[in-house]
Amino acid sequence: MAGMKEIRGKIKSVQNTRKITKAMEMVAASKMRRAQERMRSARPYADKVRAIASHMSKANPEYRHPFMVENKGAKTAGLILVTTDKGLCGGMNTNILRASLVKIKELDQSGVQLEASAIGGKGLGFLTRLKAKVVSQVTQLGDTPHLEKLIGAIKVQLDLYSEGKINAVYLAYTRFINTMKQEAVIEQLLPLSVDDFDAKDEDGVTPKTSWDYIYEPDAQSVVDELLVRYVEALVYQAVAENMASEQSARMVAMKAASDNAKTVINELQLVYNKSRQAAITKELSEIVGGAAAV
Repeated sequence: MAGMKEIRGKIKSVQNTRKITKAMEMVAASKMRRAQERMRSARPYADKVRAIASHMSKANPEYRHPFMVENKGAKTAGLILVTTDKGLCGGMNTNILRASLVKIKELDQSGVQLEASAIGGKGLGFLTRLKAKVVSQVTQLGDTPHLEKLIGAIKVQLDLYSEGKINAVYLAYTRFINTMKQEAVIEQLLPLSVDDFDAKDEDGVTPKTSWDYIYEPDAQSVVDELLVRYVEALVYQAVAENMASEQSARMVAMKAASDNAKTVINELQLVYNKSRQAAITKELSEIVGGAAAV
């Protein structure tokens, strides 16, 4: 009977766990829809900034912004690592951290040091364990990304590149493909090339038209401001993609946990029924044996 009591306790414990995972699945599904809407609503702005930056870079061949000039003398690279603040989202963080570790090892083998910026608590903990140099960080972003919270961490990396202290800036995040699939991506943010932000039409073809602008107050001020906004838009879009991926991965992970809990409950229930039947059979055998002896 002690074994049966223990099995009942396990069944009750798994049932309570399943209630929690089911509730978390429903919450993640609700947040996922809002996160996907924010991500998709941010894409038109990023595309428009990309198009304007492309047009203005070709309209001003005589001026090259520092973001488009390669710093060959620097032996340090920057990394902006975008992760989540919370766990329980499957292998999403593990995948981007593994990809980042491969990139860090490649840089280390090339004799390039790293100066990192962490967006998200999981990435900050990862960089701390690696004893990497963290120059800026942003955590506890909540469920909605705000550009004003991100600008500080981004500006540190942009200033380091503008001053020639780092030779490149890489952006690591999880790109949202669909609800069931998210992809770990590491892109080179700086230096920018004209190919990085070539605007394409609806058919996917880059138009060969030339653009001419009238600048106020001057071309350099406008291009400087625009490219900073362009880089900030890229990072904001990466954070929005990462948040949509987080909620999707958490919903899928919690659904898998709920299904596994149901399977475990069924198996424990079967074991409990067998133990109960064995105990009843044993008692009947003792009764019958006693009656026969009398």
